[in-house]
Amino acid sequence: MANRTDPSAKSIHGTNPQNLVEKILRSKIYQNTYWKEQCFGLTAETLVDKAMELDHFGGTYGGSRKATPFMCLVMKMLQIQPEKEIVVEFIKNEDYKYVRILGAFYLRLVGKATDVYQYLEPLYNDYRKLRRKLSDGSFSLNHVDEFIDELLTKDYSCDIALPRVPKRWTLESAGQLEPRRSALEDDFEEEEEEKEEEEQALENGVNEKDYYRERSPLRERDRDRKHDRHRDCYDRDRDRDRDRDRDRDRDRDHGRGRERDREKERERDRDRDRERDRDRDRDRYHRDRTRDEKDHIRDRDVRDHRRERDRDKERRRSRSRSWSRDRKDRERDDHRKRHRSPSPPGRRKADGHDENDGREERKKKEKKEKKEKKEDVGDGTDHPDPEIAEANRLRASLGLKPLRM
Repeated sequence: MANRTDPSAKSIHGTNPQNLVEKILRSKIYQNTYWKEQCFGLTAETLVDKAMELDHFGGTYGGSRKATPFMCLVMKMLQIQPEKEIVVEFIKNEDYKYVRILGAFYLRLVGKATDVYQYLEPLYNDYRKLRRKLSDGSFSLNHVDEFIDELLTKDYSCDIALPRVPKRWTLESAGQLEPRRSALEDDFEEEEEEKEEEEQALENGVNEKDYYRERSPLRERDRDRKHDRHRDCYDRDRDRDRDRDRDRDRDRDHGRGRERDREKERERDRDRDRERDRDRDRDRYHRDRTRDEKDHIRDRDVRDHRRERDRDKERRRSRSRSWSRDRKDRERDDHRKRHRSPSPPGRRKADGHDENDGREERKKKEKKEKKEKKEDVGDGTDHPDPEIAEANRLRASLGLKPLRM
């Protein structure tokens, strides 16, 4: 809640006033101890007391980019949005220079272009010293007029991007702003008037000796001191204009060099992208080629495996056919041997198998005799045991086999 903008505040440049400060700097301000302890609950009246306690100004400093109290008060002014009259009183305050530059910085952020030029240009005549905190935490010497010139001519100040304002000559040509009148013009007019009076006095015949006698030394010394002061102001303005032109040229050259560096960086990025694309295509080619080789090897292995399997099947089939053929041959030979006609008695064969044939015939006769003996046994009704004989008769009537004892 403490970081929200006042609900009655109006939008500035079409956005929330606090959005004029970048989000990173805004978060740094919200995390600052000075913001939490000193800026909580401040109003437009109590903010003046905190501004009077300032002893330096700046944006952020240190490795963690800590915000300065000056930037915290600027953020508080954006949050509560004081009235324009209060901001103008800040700028017109001649006793506290940091109150003056605080109001000038806030007006530069939220004010119209005509108000910015109208209220900030008179501060060019303020030459008081200021302490500026740099990004490394050290301090540097600045002046009020230098800071005002930075606000009017630069696009970036105290780590904040300033809203764009039109050039002064553009507003003058549009009739929205009167031509600037320097503070030294009054002094130049006084000098011209004095010269004209001197020339008129000489033309009217006034004695030069009497004319200079009428001029007191004290008045002459004051006039010389005033002329020296005016000359110093003129030299300072001329040096400031020269420094401003030099800074503008340096910024323009720096911008050109930055543009060249940016173009070189873009060219390096394009070369890097092309090299990356070539490497990607090369990797894809090698990957595809490797995949094709693997597929070819796998297909070849599959073909070899199938060929070997078919060869094994054919080999087993041929062995089976040969084995069947051999078995049939053996069965045919056995059948031929069994069904061959016997030789007449008393005659011996040339191959010496007569004895075997006679032995087989005797075995057949013995088997036949045994079979006849078994058949002679009958159905067991004539068994010596009467119970067994009775049981066999009963089983015979039922069609069952006799008991065997």
